[in-house]
Amino acid sequence: MKVTVVGAGNVGATCADVLAYREVVNEIVLLDIKEGVAEGKALDIWQKAPIDMYDSRTIGVTNDYARTAGSDIVVITSGLPRKPGMTRDDLIATNAGIVKSVTEQIVAHSPNAIIIVVSNPLDVMTYVAAATAKLPRTRVMGMAGILDTARYRAFLATELNVSPKDIQAMLMGGHGDTMVPLPRYTTVSGIPVTELIAKDKLDAIVNRTINGGGELVKLMGTSAWYAPGSAAAQMVEAIAKDQRRVFPVCMGLEGEYGIKDCYLGVPVILGKNGVERVIELQLNEDEKALLEISRGKVKEVMDVYDNMPK
Repeated sequence: MKVTVVGAGNVGATCADVLAYREVVNEIVLLDIKEGVAEGKALDIWQKAPIDMYDSRTIGVTNDYARTAGSDIVVITSGLPRKPGMTRDDLIATNAGIVKSVTEQIVAHSPNAIIIVVSNPLDVMTYVAAATAKLPRTRVMGMAGILDTARYRAFLATELNVSPKDIQAMLMGGHGDTMVPLPRYTTVSGIPVTELIAKDKLDAIVNRTINGGGELVKLMGTSAWYAPGSAAAQMVEAIAKDQRRVFPVCMGLEGEYGIKDCYLGVPVILGKNGVERVIELQLNEDEKALLEISRGKVKEVMDVYDNMPK
């Protein structure tokens, strides 16, 4: 099996490294537009194979999509971070152009690939990739929910002083400050988290999760990469190994939760065909209201893209 990771920056390189270390697939192609960057990082990952004891081959290429041909799964991490003076619309226009170009070339060389988008703004970039690829909606999805739930679970593990392995959680909606964490669906080895932590502390953790990306930018001056790269790799693994894992992913909705024509994070079963099934939770009125707010915010950004000159 072959996987391509487009973008050899911190997130893309981390994703490739995790895939190699875990021996998820036989061949990993790392592609970037900067001469030598992908080649160097792929070589570095391969050179530690004798140390970490794995066989997965990593190959780096500069803007040569022919080398990606026949990929089963493609992870798109390409795009620019928001810079000082850059408006949201500027960021959307710039990254939409990049994601559109990348998607066109990926589909031309790997028409049967499943596409995972990591580029920001995540929800609208998934929409751009899906509109460009013209593939079934089950084969184009965005990575956000796994990262967001991982942050939520990590914060809970710290507060409760328990292993993060024992914490299961779910959230929905857009990636960013309108995400909808669901404490009602959060458990510690099957115990509802609400029985283990006071409401005010849980609310503070939910708020920290919502602002999790911004917290890291303030600390480091740049976006996170270890957790996002690992989250994308986990999605690849679920598909490559047909694990049928239940994950929140961003995808186009066609009536689920009463929502159409919008790209939002929802729980799905992820397997060899991509999204095998969308899971519809029985949300209460408060959760429905929060999801509707999130839908409205994401749709606003999608409309910004739709109204841009093409």
